[in-house]
Amino acid sequence: MEVRRIRDGISFSTEKMQKVALFESPRLFYDLYCLLPGQEQRAHAHEGSDKVYYVVEGVGRFTVGEEERDLSPGEAVIARAGMPHGVRNASGENLVLLVTMAPPPRH
Repeated sequence: MEVRRIRDGISFSTEKMQKVALFESPRLFYDLYCLLPGQEQRAHAHEGSDKVYYVVEGVGRFTVGEEERDLSPGEAVIARAGMPHGVRNASGENLVLLVTMAPPPRH
């Protein structure tokens, strides 16, 4: 059984948002995103892949399409395939997200 302790993966860098891979397969990825205040993942889109962001800690300002909204712990948002999306930590606290994408984008 593959098990990950989420708290052990939390890692921040002053240089940029940190992505920590928790699980990965040809059908999905499940990552931890860690953003310090002011850090962001700029709006972008994935053709053929849906992405879900789940807020673990902090408050994130999410953009999906033309909409922007602050989400708090326990809230999640989906960006469906082809929809521009991004997240910014506009708060003064650290932001920790669980992020799932299926299928994973091809590199």
